[in-house]
Amino acid sequence: MKSIILLFALLAALTITACIQKQGEIADLSKTVTVMLYSEYITPELLKDFQKKTGYKIKLEIYEAQEEMLAKLMTAETGKYDVIIASDVVIQQMIHLGLIAPLNLSLIPNRVNVAPQFRNQKYDPTSAYSLPYLWGTTGILFRGEKIHPDSVSYSMLLDGTITKGTFSLLSESRSMLSMALQATGNSANSTEQAEINKAVEYILQIKQDLHFAGFENSVEGKAKVLSRMNSAAIVFNGEAQAAINEDSTLQFVIPKEGSFMWVDAMLLSSKASNIAGAYAFMNYILDAKVGANLAKSLNFATPNKASLEVIDDSFKNNRVINPNKQEINRMVFLTDLGEKEKLYDEAWMIIKTR
Repeated sequence: MKSIILLFALLAALTITACIQKQGEIADLSKTVTVMLYSEYITPELLKDFQKKTGYKIKLEIYEAQEEMLAKLMTAETGKYDVIIASDVVIQQMIHLGLIAPLNLSLIPNRVNVAPQFRNQKYDPTSAYSLPYLWGTTGILFRGEKIHPDSVSYSMLLDGTITKGTFSLLSESRSMLSMALQATGNSANSTEQAEINKAVEYILQIKQDLHFAGFENSVEGKAKVLSRMNSAAIVFNGEAQAAINEDSTLQFVIPKEGSFMWVDAMLLSSKASNIAGAYAFMNYILDAKVGANLAKSLNFATPNKASLEVIDDSFKNNRVINPNKQEINRMVFLTDLGEKEKLYDEAWMIIKTR
């Protein structure tokens, strides 16, 4: 009898211990905010500061291209991600797919720091789903003879007398097809099949060039130019400035045929498990000093008007980070194409398989 009582007591103790452990796991989970974003897109110092100020830990989930990000979200179980940082061009698609949820803006008081030009944009007309994180441009980082930045063409990638070596293209379908459309004299947001076909042929021609080193994400492209493995790469301006900080002989240009600007925004996953933590993260990023620190650390422009008041003039006047009027005039924002997006998907498939 005593043995039976002892057994029941032992089982009860194990059950209680398991319950306590489970409650601890749930408590730990509620103190963790999972943020999905590009690699090297937040600093360790900011992660530590966020935890110190809010009590929440950050778990980072990294992606390198928009296509990869969408695929991960569509197959994710509930609670996998809380905050997603994604480019403006895919936000409408994410809304239609039910991947993100409307924001309760009353829980993000620092939203008032968003500059007017970054509110109610085409990708989110009522600013119901997104708050801007950083903004930037896409262009060419290269090593070679000094060239006036307003005179550079995409054709320079194929000109060995200028780049004097190999080069890479960006591993994002929409970005590269839009650049090819501009390089061939058409709109970056074209939905005309003939114009898209022309862009495909342009990239296929590049792939046949002996100097073509492949498709890279922006961080890889920057690293290979900096290490002299390649002479040029299509990269984001923040990566370009980071490379220039290490090697001042490098140059970054917006080609004269045009390029595009983009806004990366903070979004709430429709399957978020820590909504309160997600809002705390967004509010933290939109703090004036935090926004300034983020921009200066990553070499991207800030959409935070309060941050601009504490950022030094040398940063604000850096044309790699903050393009001048002439460069802005030849850039566009990429727009959501709805059902026509499949034309780009089909075009990219041709490019990658030939």
